[in-house]
Amino acid sequence: MKKSISILCLMVILTACKGGKINNTKSSVPANPADYAKTITQEELKTLLYKYASDEFEGRNTGEKGQKMAVEYLKSQYKSMGIGTPYSGDDYFQEVPLQKPSVAVAEVSINGKTYDAFTNHIILILSKSLDIKTSDVVYVGHGIDDENYSDYKDIDVKGKVVLAKSGEPKDTNGNYVTSGDTEDTKWTNGRQSLSSKRNAAQENGAKAMLYFDSALFSRYAPFYQRQSESGFSGRLSLKSDSGDFAFMMINEDMAKAIHITVNEDSSVKNLKTSLSIKAERKAEEVMSENVVAFIKGSEKPDEILVISAHLDHEGIKNGEVYNGADDDGSGTVAILEIAEAFQQAVKDGHQPKRSILFLHVTGEEKGLLGSRYYTDMDPIFPLENTVADLNIDMIGRIDPKRKEGDRNYVYLIGSDKLSKELHELSEEVNKKYTNVELDYTYNDENDPNRYYYRSDHYNFVKNNIPVIFYFNGTHDDYHKPSDTPDKIEYDLLENRTRLVFHTAWEVANRDNRVVVD
Repeated sequence: MKKSISILCLMVILTACKGGKINNTKSSVPANPADYAKTITQEELKTLLYKYASDEFEGRNTGEKGQKMAVEYLKSQYKSMGIGTPYSGDDYFQEVPLQKPSVAVAEVSINGKTYDAFTNHIILILSKSLDIKTSDVVYVGHGIDDENYSDYKDIDVKGKVVLAKSGEPKDTNGNYVTSGDTEDTKWTNGRQSLSSKRNAAQENGAKAMLYFDSALFSRYAPFYQRQSESGFSGRLSLKSDSGDFAFMMINEDMAKAIHITVNEDSSVKNLKTSLSIKAERKAEEVMSENVVAFIKGSEKPDEILVISAHLDHEGIKNGEVYNGADDDGSGTVAILEIAEAFQQAVKDGHQPKRSILFLHVTGEEKGLLGSRYYTDMDPIFPLENTVADLNIDMIGRIDPKRKEGDRNYVYLIGSDKLSKELHELSEEVNKKYTNVELDYTYNDENDPNRYYYRSDHYNFVKNNIPVIFYFNGTHDDYHKPSDTPDKIEYDLLENRTRLVFHTAWEVANRDNRVVVD
């Protein structure tokens, strides 16, 4: 008899851990989401944020003590609410393996002549130690691989070293060939052009890329040399994120040694050049964590709504704590309040039809690392079953650049990019419940800030999952020690959080999942 009772208790505990403490008796009274939205209050948001963005958490720098304290705090909040985890037991952490490489120094020779590190070349990415000897280098012009124009369409670069140069061709009217206008594109826009051309080389199977950009090289080389001489470790990245790939930036002398007419010639071709590159990779391993909590759906449990925000910030610099109250303490505590509202509905017999994953991601400030790990390496639930991502990143302040409209606003980004239905749902929910001014300024395709690409929702976007990004804009305290809880507009934070909750409620409880169109 005792054994039977123990087994029964274990089953109950496991059920609770998988989806929170669920009242399986569905209430006969229709749920009114406004009743649960009222549980989201500025007083509770303020209490949570004064704790989460306090000096105690040391700025929540990825992989460091303060971030570890932050994830434990989030876990304790979910446990106290009775909200479970998608894992077993009380495991609320998705471990995210990271690496912090030291600056690598390469030995390079071209046609028997040696070229010096930091004078002629620097290594930006080195996934593992490198030893290349080849006489076959592929020149890919500007190194662009776009829907409207590609330097890779007629040449095979698999397993080879490619040479590319900065910039983008223009048509006879002076417009960029990929966009048809004069605004900078992702192929010409500074650091983004580096990642775009690097990704293009990787996706086409190149082993290494040599990238010629005189202006960027003159800026980057002294910095990398100082880092190398000091023994300082570089930027965090996902472990093995780059695969077997090396990315080097080179100056004009080295580029011309490989292809003498590199400045004038943009046509793709194989170059017969004797090239040798040798470099040793050294990296420190760092472990960080995403925090995940889960409410299981009643009718469509395999369909998942993700509500996300990043838990990290900038840490401590020069003895000052970067508290990150708005960025993104505001989004973090908003999710906690949204989760509490849904859990209260569950207790009242109003379990959502679809499952909800509350996803607090790490390493956003280091390059969207935690969300990229979730989508690209270890999705807890199949991405094809993920109906939408509602991403909250800075919703507690007012953008001083706003010259029109009242203070009760929020910027919405991405709502209409993949699903017209999600956009219309968002608009209708807002009119019915919250009456926030929905400002689409930064949703513009030509927005020079490119916020659509700069927060965690974008890793869902690239996997064809509809998103809404909620954002209040930047301010004078953005990424400064002065981003503190006393500067948050808590009435706005309350109303914006309620907007996200109502939108999530509708997405989770409608008969059909939102259409990707």
